[in-house]
Amino acid sequence: MRASILGLLFSLAIWSSAASALVIYTEDWPPITFQHNGVADGMAVEVVREIQSRIKDNSPIEVVPWARGYKELLTNPNVMLFTVGRSEAREKQMTLLGPIAVSQTVLLARKGEAAKLLALGAGIYQRPVGAYRGSIFADAASAAGFVEVDLAPTPQITAQKMLLGRYDMWVEGGFVVASVLKDIHQPPDAVEVVRVLESLELYLAFSRGTPGDEVRRWQDGFAAIKKDGTFKRIYNKWLPRDAAPLEIRLIGVPPSPAH
Repeated sequence: MRASILGLLFSLAIWSSAASALVIYTEDWPPITFQHNGVADGMAVEVVREIQSRIKDNSPIEVVPWARGYKELLTNPNVMLFTVGRSEAREKQMTLLGPIAVSQTVLLARKGEAAKLLALGAGIYQRPVGAYRGSIFADAASAAGFVEVDLAPTPQITAQKMLLGRYDMWVEGGFVVASVLKDIHQPPDAVEVVRVLESLELYLAFSRGTPGDEVRRWQDGFAAIKKDGTFKRIYNKWLPRDAAPLEIRLIGVPPSPAH
């Protein structure tokens, strides 16, 4: 009897630990996050793995479509998604730890067409633009005043559709444009920048209901790699032309109390 009770308690302990384990998602957004030979890779992935090594966390990183990862973040506790662009709306929905990178949100056109589009003046906002579904870049296009925003499942499909003439412009994070074009076998100069819409901070995002002590462990690990130079080394390896953001912020929804 005693052995049975001990076995039951042991099983419950394992179940409880599994139930509270952090589920980590990222997306295919090179060179920040992507999948290489079935394994997550990229600048932000390397940063996350370094934090994990400091805090003794072995949660796997799963590369999923953005829409799926974002839905999990908004609907389930104990989910971490990266990288997530900071916005006022998102600060009310999740806990954000970062910044892990700073990107420019750029409005792009086919090569040779930027001047023609800028010459439209306010009329440019009546021209169709593309962005990938559920992204902060789609939100940025709408906020800038574009009335027709076409949504596609991935940045690669968005870029292809613009280059095929389905719409005139594409809204994306500046430092992934070259990688997206490479994925679809297009040269970097196939597009040109029409305008920079905004500067965008990117974060690790924790869902509502994630225990506060878990978020603070990640915060401490992140602070440690920023303090000792590890973060800057990783950032400059992947993004040598950009300055690494060295501050630490924890913003948005307050983490849940420790259980």
